[in-house]
Amino acid sequence: MVSVTSSKPPAPAKRSFREQMHLAREDAIITVVNRLLAEKGFEAMTLDEVAIEVGVAKASLYKHFSSKEDLASAAMVRMMDRARAFLDKLQSDAADRRPVDQLKAVARWTIEVQLAGEMPSLPSQNSSLRAVLTNNKAYVDGLMDISDRLGAWIIAAQADGSLNRALPPIAVLYTLYARGCDPVLGFLKGTGLYEDEQITEMVLSTCFEGLQSR
Repeated sequence: MVSVTSSKPPAPAKRSFREQMHLAREDAIITVVNRLLAEKGFEAMTLDEVAIEVGVAKASLYKHFSSKEDLASAAMVRMMDRARAFLDKLQSDAADRRPVDQLKAVARWTIEVQLAGEMPSLPSQNSSLRAVLTNNKAYVDGLMDISDRLGAWIIAAQADGSLNRALPPIAVLYTLYARGCDPVLGFLKGTGLYEDEQITEMVLSTCFEGLQSR
């Protein structure tokens, strides 16, 4: 008799109710931290207001995260994962799109996320969070992956003449990253004169076409 073994992988172990509640609370904490980082930045955010927003005791936060830096790092990693998922979808849905149009799509997404109040502010150069992030493998790996993919599009767009060839690719890359923390967006939105889509188009125009008259 021939023995037939199934190649079907075993079903993942079902999480207990306690584990599900722990993960749900952790998810709620990260969501609140992400919003507070977007609204006021790491230095101004406090653990007390995180606890109040989530609706838990401050001591409960330490059951999930060991410090304010750890909390913020988790939010930054989540945003990094969200950005990578967007790039994955962009590459699969529009593989034949011009490199410069891929870059514009990324910039548009970044601007829209910031206008929605969902983009954490990048830490300042001397922030304790920056030091923690540089030692966070998930964050660094995500940043390198995104930089490599954007860098390839930048080089291709310069090669076909869509972007200024005189600019170092890293300067273009950092310019695109800057759209995620661009104060111009908040200034324009604060005037009350423009809809989010109008602001997005204006900032995209200045980013890719400059300020010279056409």
